[in-house]
Amino acid sequence: MKQLFTGAFGAMMFAALATTALAETKLTIATVNNGDMIRMQGLTDDFTSKNPDIKLEWVTLEENVLREKVTTDIATKGGQFDVLTIGTYEVPIWGKKGWLVPLTMVDDPADLLPAMSGGLSVDGKLMASPFYGESSMVMYRTDLVEATGMKMPDAPTWKDIKEIAAKITNKDKEIYGVCLRGKAGWGENMAFLTATSNSFGARWFDENWKPQFDSQEWKDTLNFYLELMKESGPPGASNNGFNENLALFNAGKCGMWIDATVAASFVTGKDSTVADKVGFALAPDNGLGKRGNWLWAWSLAIPAGSQKEEAAQKFVGWATSKAYTELVAAKEGWANVPPGTRTSLYNNPEYQKVAFAKMTLDSINAADPTKPTVKPVPYVGVQFVAIPEFAGLATTVGQIFSAALAGEKTADEALAEAQDVATREMTKAGYIK
Repeated sequence: MKQLFTGAFGAMMFAALATTALAETKLTIATVNNGDMIRMQGLTDDFTSKNPDIKLEWVTLEENVLREKVTTDIATKGGQFDVLTIGTYEVPIWGKKGWLVPLTMVDDPADLLPAMSGGLSVDGKLMASPFYGESSMVMYRTDLVEATGMKMPDAPTWKDIKEIAAKITNKDKEIYGVCLRGKAGWGENMAFLTATSNSFGARWFDENWKPQFDSQEWKDTLNFYLELMKESGPPGASNNGFNENLALFNAGKCGMWIDATVAASFVTGKDSTVADKVGFALAPDNGLGKRGNWLWAWSLAIPAGSQKEEAAQKFVGWATSKAYTELVAAKEGWANVPPGTRTSLYNNPEYQKVAFAKMTLDSINAADPTKPTVKPVPYVGVQFVAIPEFAGLATTVGQIFSAALAGEKTADEALAEAQDVATREMTKAGYIK
């Protein structure tokens, strides 16, 4: 083609045409509005400079909205997205349905933490690559705890949390002993409450898939949560999810926050007013052998039927690589790299200096998705039940429990309603004969 153009003008025309040809592949990436994902968007010049023929378009959504849109799109084969941000719950279900493409360009897959790669594989094939992995833990204000005269144990009980929260709380000064998720959603309040219920000896279903919301263990769980939030939580807690509680903690309003380990870099970061006063502890337990912590990975996957699979494979490989981790470390420090995905990260002497690194890894290792509960269950998953019906059912139950937190119904009323809804849905789906 170049021989058709001569002189300086010809060279300019050829260059322009070549550039146009290079910019033909546009990847549409659906992602969650969490800090690590937003940080990645700011660093994608590193990817596009190496892949000038690929243009990135971002669709950044709140967690509940992201789940709804991505699920609808992949189930209807809508083709709206080329790369999906999905979690540990969706990957095995969607992978078995043939809705995801096996990944072929992931950097050193043997280096991925087994807890993460195991949950993201189907029949030995990696169906999504973890961008960051997490469990949950207690993040607390060391100064406020010290002022109570109490000490936060490295492995606290729920009794410890309740007592410390009560002493920290000063509602006149808008300081609340504990901030917990209350916003309705299977991945919002139900992630927290399901993980918490495990430590109280509760379970979603017995071995025959009969819902267990009418059990004493669930009654103990919900009553404890509602009492704790009434005594020591912030007002309007039924509207608070991960991002809302992060903002409250960083503004100095929360004595404790029990949530995702990934939040550690934000509560100790430049946007936190209490960055130098934060300690970490394992999620609480009740002495029954299970802690109230979850296991999760926000991961990148490619929907089957994408017309841009090669470009998507390149992007997923870049975003979840060891080189990306080093890029973040160089730009923003080791404390800000995506945590919880690779063995090499936790073997890195530089990362071992980060205050929350060991507690994050200990929390991840403390969660067992194959044996999540005290009593036996027919399902896997710590803060979720890995069946397709769970997302819709848990969203409904989450709305019921959020209404109880808002004072619109009692714990007994909420549990009875949850039991009815769950029994109806599980019967309809054929689990209960």
